[in-house]
Amino acid sequence: MTRARIDYVWIATFAVLVTFAVPWFLWGDSRVFAGLPLWLWWHIGWMGLTAVVFHLFTRRAWDRGIVDGVR
Repeated sequence: MTRARIDYVWIATFAVLVTFAVPWFLWGDSRVFAGLPLWLWWHIGWMGLTAVVFHLFTRRAWDRGIVDGVR
């Protein structure tokens, strides 16, 4: 993939992570699993996924917009 395409993939990835960070679709849902509300489990899992994606970003694409002198 070209550098620009990789940039767009990272932008889209982070947009999806931000969009689904708050489980709007689980608001008002009273289901419970292991003593905690389902929406809280979603949030815990989503933050774990976000941490993994951010780790990948720091290892593979941290230099985006910095190395080339783009400000």
